[in-house]
Amino acid sequence: MCASASPAAASDPVVSRGVTIPAFYTPPAELPPGNGKLIRHEPLRLGLSLPGLNGRRLPGTATRLMYTSTDSNGQPVAVTGAYIEPSAGWKGSGPRPLVVVGSGTMGQGDQCAPSLALENPLTLTGQTVSFGYETLAVHRLLATGAAVVVTDYVGLGATDRLHTYVNRVDEGHAMLDAARAARSVPGATVTAASRVGMYGYSQGGGASAAAAELQRTYAPDVPLAGTYSGAPPADLTEVTKGIDGSALAGALGWSINGFAQAAPALREVVEANLNDTGRKALKDISTTCVGDAILGYGFTKSTRWTTSGKSVGEIIAGEPAARAVLDDQRLGRLKPTGPVRLATGTQDDIVPHAQARQLAVDWCKKGADVTYKAVRLPNLGDKLLTNHLVPLLTDQGDAVDWLADRLKGKTARSNCWTMPAQP
Repeated sequence: MCASASPAAASDPVVSRGVTIPAFYTPPAELPPGNGKLIRHEPLRLGLSLPGLNGRRLPGTATRLMYTSTDSNGQPVAVTGAYIEPSAGWKGSGPRPLVVVGSGTMGQGDQCAPSLALENPLTLTGQTVSFGYETLAVHRLLATGAAVVVTDYVGLGATDRLHTYVNRVDEGHAMLDAARAARSVPGATVTAASRVGMYGYSQGGGASAAAAELQRTYAPDVPLAGTYSGAPPADLTEVTKGIDGSALAGALGWSINGFAQAAPALREVVEANLNDTGRKALKDISTTCVGDAILGYGFTKSTRWTTSGKSVGEIIAGEPAARAVLDDQRLGRLKPTGPVRLATGTQDDIVPHAQARQLAVDWCKKGADVTYKAVRLPNLGDKLLTNHLVPLLTDQGDAVDWLADRLKGKTARSNCWTMPAQP
């Protein structure tokens, strides 16, 4: 392993639901100063790759990363991820561009980390199920000749804390600092002058949107050329209503766990209102991946977890301090840097369509360059995830093409003027 810092000493390896997390993912006791600094790196074997004619693997050569960032409380944090140098050449102008990929929801257990999913596309044991469904998007982006860096977000993979699920500041910072860290990877052909794109769907759509909003003040040195935000959870109050009782009800637990860790005001409210069933559920959910959560908690209503029988959303809405935590996560209050493409399925009932559309409206009102795409499909099943996942696939090709044009320096054409007629 090539490394600039060693893992913190640990008597025993971290094991999450039967999966031993590599020592690489244990952050060092002290972090180097600054954001986007490479802490350590090592070669990463891509689970889905082919031999190339020139001896290089297709679609590229991967490197596992750990880099520095700043969390929502202003504290330094180590984040893991992966950089992939593509086999395809870059045919556009300027240096090879970079796309930062924010994965969709993978879970909260460290074994669910996107960088581990690149290495093992399917993790299937008696205790956990994880599937690297973002691999298709990563390969499509690499085929354009752009390099790709995938972030694991704060606390997903890295073993020092819980993953702070859908925390806009943590996710936005992790995306922007991944772009910075990529420049320092040995053998990387991206430079400080490389155009950068942000790409994400669902949780990743919220992360890419947050990165675009935060770039101006947090990372002006990252030359952001375009952002794709698919099905973004822009208003967590509305998203909570969508996931509660759905096939992905476990995601509500990930959100509660993450914010309880970062925000004492919400933690106090949660602890005062959970019953024993709720406490056990949240502890168990904290180590699950998507597959585990669906199998173990699919269609569970949070009313089962509370002493009053009220939903978690109702309880938070009734407590001003807790409600303020979610209100602070609202996307759309800042103008994003550069052109953005926002896509949302009109039937999406998990990350509700209306709140995603409202993000586009809010951005347009701020004078942002927005390309809005309403993905129109029939109702494919209430609360089953199908209405949320199918647009990911049907729109992915257009999303990659749009972002590739931005990386080539082509001008985007905002369609904000069509919003009154758009569903």
